Amino acid sequence: MKVAVAGCCHGELDKLYETLELLQRRHNVRIDLLLCCGDFQAVRNEADLRCMAVSAKYRHMQTFYRYYSGDKKAPVLTIFIGGNHEASNHLQELPYGGWVAPNIYYLGYAGVVKYRGVRIGGISGIFKSHDYKKGHFECPPYNQQTVRSAYHVRNIEVFKLKQLKDPMDIFMSHDWPRSIYHYGNKKQLLKMKSFFRQEVENNTLGSPAASELLQHFQPTYWFSAHLHVKFAALMQHQTNTEGQLPKATKFLALDKCLPHRDFLQVIDIDHDPNASDSLEYDIEWLAVLKATNNLINVTSNAWNMPENNGLHAKWDYSATEGALKEILEELSHNLKIPCNFSVTAACYDPNKPQKNMEPVHIINPQTTEFCAQFGLTDINDRIQQVKEGSVRGEYEEEMDSTESAEEPSEYYTDNSGLSLSINPDEIMLDEEGGDEDQSTCSVDPSPDHPPDFSASFSDTRIMPDSMMVSSDDAMDSTNEDLEKSGVSEQTEEKSLNERALKRIGKNENGNSAMKKIKRRNQAIYATEDEDKV
Repeated sequence: MKVAVAGCCHGELDKLYETLELLQRRHNVRIDLLLCCGDFQAVRNEADLRCMAVSAKYRHMQTFYRYYSGDKKAPVLTIFIGGNHEASNHLQELPYGGWVAPNIYYLGYAGVVKYRGVRIGGISGIFKSHDYKKGHFECPPYNQQTVRSAYHVRNIEVFKLKQLKDPMDIFMSHDWPRSIYHYGNKKQLLKMKSFFRQEVENNTLGSPAASELLQHFQPTYWFSAHLHVKFAALMQHQTNTEGQLPKATKFLALDKCLPHRDFLQVIDIDHDPNASDSLEYDIEWLAVLKATNNLINVTSNAWNMPENNGLHAKWDYSATEGALKEILEELSHNLKIPCNFSVTAACYDPNKPQKNMEPVHIINPQTTEFCAQFGLTDINDRIQQVKEGSVRGEYEEEMDSTESAEEPSEYYTDNSGLSLSINPDEIMLDEEGGDEDQSTCSVDPSPDHPPDFSASFSDTRIMPDSMMVSSDDAMDSTNEDLEKSGVSEQTEEKSLNERALKRIGKNENGNSAMKKIKRRNQAIYATEDEDKV
């Protein structure tokens, strides 16, 4: 089947689907599935905009709300993961995944599904060592810290995924697995993105958690986005079993949805012609969710996942034959994911803007139904209970009895040797007007100009060719702002170096010191202080 893969969408759903439709007309192909690798921006209204970790000038409604309201419907089944520029309050409603609009499915904090026999997994967010061992404790309305920590990857999601034993066909992450750049054309990458050089040479660019999952799954394909550059690699894995052929992973990262950028790729993937055309649950993943349910942590306390180190009575939570059989019986052998999308928040009305709309913590009926069916904890319901104090004593006692002693992080994240470079393609988070960011937003939708697409293709060395959009495609002011970085590299470098001298964050006790700004390419992966503004 033909699978389209997209990089950072940034809410440009109309342009994305128009590109797919033109591709199908011009090349007489039928796209069966669209995969989006984060920064999807499922923004429903003005309150959702205020839950995005970007400065006010980058907050635009874009076009997702039209699919949420039912005014439009996605022409192809779309599966996506979260990135670091999301309406976190919306995605938080669906920690186990679910429909954000008809025909558009979110994989959750981490998730695995099947489509036409192809096993697809993913993990949302980006890696930050200082939040990695915490629980999912954030809830709207967010503050300046939690609006960012809400999208940070947690060790419990990685732990759950590593309990899976069956082969993985496709896996998605927003940030790249650390070290993957050593398996592709690194010289060309650094030619296009020279500000990555020091992180690449120090092997600090990318997510160590994603790298760990890459080694565990060794999937056929791994797709990422985040760094706004197209990059292909072929990683040959080692085998520990004599006589077994080593596996290889085809890695592809894609750019953001802009004219003349490699943001879309169509790939032929083998599938089971006898499998269902419906999106289906993965029973092994469901079994792992049930087995690890008692490990859920909704506090900001750091704790370690169970290991075979003498501190835990149980460390293997992989699915047993009995657990798999039980789930099949619970589902009556019908693995189809129900199309139970429901509207949970008011949809943006361009004729009646509500710029003062406040975000609220919502319990999504899809999550309620899912948890009831499989006996799982509704994370948002638990957060509300802890927040209200109704189960605080009981829950904290339970956590104290299950968590292990704090251990040093398994990931080395010393940033003393990292560069002060900035990715000019990445959205910058302004340090001035921080309070204004939480209340000010732009709600002008993107103009609906029919795009004029180019038929040109570019070589990826390993993957099939990708489609590019012509510059005639009208873009809004947001994209124009984001492209200004290429005007004068020398002037910008001097400006960025001057700004870098002012960077200093909060100390360990949270006391404010001098202001700082983000280093977008390196700070994506670095330590605690670098995530704050």
